[in-house]
Parts: sequence; C-alpha cells; structure tokens
Amino acid sequence: MMKPQNDPILVDPILIVPGLRNSGPGHWQTWFEHTQPRTRRVQQQDWEHPHLPDWAGRVRDALEAEPAPVWVVAHSFGCLASVAAACQAPGKILGALLVAPADPDRFQIPAVVLEEQLPFPSLVVASSNDPWVSLDSARRWARTWGSDFINVGPLGHINVDSGHGPWPEVLQHFSRLQQSLELA
Repeated sequence: MMKPQNDPILVDPILIVPGLRNSGPGHWQTWFEHTQPRTRRVQQQDWEHPHLPDWAGRVRDALEAEPAPVWVVAHSFGCLASVAAACQAPGKILGALLVAPADPDRFQIPAVVLEEQLPFPSLVVASSNDPWVSLDSARRWARTWGSDFINVGPLGHINVDSGHGPWPEVLQHFSRLQQSLELA
C-alpha cells in the first residue's frame, strides 16, 4: 500500500513496535504506518508468546540498523520492549509514544527491569478501562519513565477489539510528543 504524501507529521524515521499478534491490518498502528512516511515495523520471531529479552533485542537491533535517531510508536507489550531496548541503545530514540502499555506483572516481568527513566521525551497514552493495565499502573509507569501522561477515557485496550482501527487522535498525541522535543 502506498503511503499518502499529504501532510506528514514529520520526516524523521518512525519505528512501529507492535504488541501481541503484530497489531494486524485493521489496527490503528497499521493505519498510522500507512499514513506516515519513513516508517518501519519491528518484526518479532514469535508474535504469540512475548518474551521481553527477545522482543527488546529485536527493537534494539532495529534501532541500531537506523543511521539516525528515530521516533518510536509502540503499543501494549511493544511499549515494554521499547522501554527495555531504550536503555541498551542510548541516543537512538528521538521520542516515544507509548500507547496502552501492558502491565509487566501480567507477564511475570520483574519491575526492576523497566524502572529506568527514559533519556528522551515520551508520552504514555492510557485508557481508563484497559483490561491489560489499570489506569493507576499506567500512570505509575509513566512517572517512573519520566513520561507525560494522557488518560483518553474508556477506550479499552485501544486496539481493534475495542474499536480502534483508524484512530486519527493518535496523530494529535504524536504531534504533542514531537513538540515536546522542540521545547526541550
């Protein structure tokens, strides 16, 4: 599918980091990928059984393959993999949009693995009724990572199952993230 060239948010490279099942063709991440230039999706070996060291390694490899720093747009377990990889690839991320981060406890991931403050602007977008992470937990992780935080209300897991294929609001969140870098 061709990416429209009208009104791109920015021209810096964007790394899409999906969660379980690779955020399929109807997911907002796929829609976002097709509306923005210079995007690349991180591929995992096993989309059904997330393993943080393996997933973070794939994100780190994708970051290292880029000649310049990139923006990261992550969802669910992809947020956890992105945060873990960020500590191993300093200077490779301009900023990260972390949408509906999965709760590490649900995957038996020790909190200490993810307790680093991120060295770049980041924005956590969470829903008040997400079955994968409570709003309080998402807010706590945002504070831990030094991220800005937005509660978008009752939007479920912000995925296809909760009615989020094309999700134009994500462009506003991404623009806010981009502006935070300009202000820094």
